[in-house]
Amino acid sequence: MNKCEMVQVTLIACALLAGGRNVTQLSAVEAPKPLEPVPSPSQLKWQEDELTVFVHFGMNTFTGRSTGLGTEDPNLFNPTNLDCRQWVRVAKETGFKGIILTVKHHDGFCLWPTKTTEHSLKHSPWKEGKGDVVRELADACKEGGIRLGIYCSPWDRSQPIYDTDKPAYGKLYREQLTELLSNYGEIYEMWFDGNRANVADWLNVIQVVRTLQPKAVIKQGPRVEPIMEDVRWVGNPEARAPLTCWSIYPPPENTSSTKRIWFPVECDIPMIGAWYWNDKGPRELSQLLDIYYTSVGRNSILLLNVAPDRRGLFSDESVTRLREFRSALDRIFGADLAAGKKATASNIRGGDMTFGPDKVLDGKKDTYWTTDDNVTIASVEVDMGGEQEFNVVRTEEMISLGQRVAEYKVEAWDEATKGWRPVARGTTIGYRKLDRFPKVKASKVRLTIVKALACPTIKSFGVHLDTVSAPESFEPAKANAEYQRTARPRN
Repeated sequence: MNKCEMVQVTLIACALLAGGRNVTQLSAVEAPKPLEPVPSPSQLKWQEDELTVFVHFGMNTFTGRSTGLGTEDPNLFNPTNLDCRQWVRVAKETGFKGIILTVKHHDGFCLWPTKTTEHSLKHSPWKEGKGDVVRELADACKEGGIRLGIYCSPWDRSQPIYDTDKPAYGKLYREQLTELLSNYGEIYEMWFDGNRANVADWLNVIQVVRTLQPKAVIKQGPRVEPIMEDVRWVGNPEARAPLTCWSIYPPPENTSSTKRIWFPVECDIPMIGAWYWNDKGPRELSQLLDIYYTSVGRNSILLLNVAPDRRGLFSDESVTRLREFRSALDRIFGADLAAGKKATASNIRGGDMTFGPDKVLDGKKDTYWTTDDNVTIASVEVDMGGEQEFNVVRTEEMISLGQRVAEYKVEAWDEATKGWRPVARGTTIGYRKLDRFPKVKASKVRLTIVKALACPTIKSFGVHLDTVSAPESFEPAKANAEYQRTARPRN
């Protein structure tokens, strides 16, 4: 057998093994190159967490203040039944992936036995001054499989040197961070507050985190250029990300020469209407669902503050509301009317079904539909096999390859007119975009990418029916409302 014949036999054998695929398709089509910037592994994991519990607990729990004075008597801190395992248990059963604890707020009272100050639980009656809230939570998180995050306020009203000797305070603060980041295991998020933060030594502050917890994402505190952190605050107290929400900073439409970085948004909000315990009940379920749509549903994550009471427990009302929240999300998004159905696309990369439209419906996190490099306007159509009623569409990009979509539209097939009826339009997608609209009935739905920075990479496209949320939340004026800057900023 000559060389040419051997090649022919090899090609025929490959074709048979491939189930009869055309020989020209046997060579793998190259995947799209990442569109820089892209998330780091830690940033990607952080985004995939979606839901995190914020725990504001400390001196303010017992004084009723939102911002302490720094002169409070340590004897006031005395939880009667502190149980961090309860926090972790509730967080895990309700779908939260991490807990971030305020180990020191602006009053400077420390929830661990620090060597840097006497203003700590060492001088409280709780456990005769031998307790360590950070240790108890770290151990509970490790046992329960929940990730631990740290909030340690850069502002410290208990330190007289805070304003008079900023370098000295910077040294003290780095020592506090060193204790926290060295002695409690892996920390997945270091949360800095920008409120009156001392920025005299910020480069070295960041370096402490990078050195001791290299896998941690850092939430931006004070605004310092160049940006050295990984996550930015949404900028409002309502957990309402903008409809156009780029994880790229500066955003693509910005003509600045500044090098772009991956800098995603985090939304935080208190569940009871205040950051610390205040005897008020939690927000209504309808409010929590709206918050989910405007945070996770707009390419952000939700950091929901659940304030423990003076016993050191999540209240019964808070636990009940969290369980209702989880149940509602499961009910809404647990059923996908498009899952496993037939999909077609206007363009498939290289004609290779490895990147075919069915990938947006297979429920896998590592597959996606994409197009040829020169195709940035394209559509995928889903045949749901019969008329279905729905009012939510979920779209997700493969953000490990970068954020690409700048404009899209969603249409439903109108059987009466035999044409496509628009139900939603948007700009960015990112990790996840949830579009709400009044209920429609259709047998087919179509996603069209109208504008993209490069060939789109769509990981998932889902169709859902939400019968739990308040009916008015689906009206366009409500569903697409942007944040109005009328409320006071975060404490």
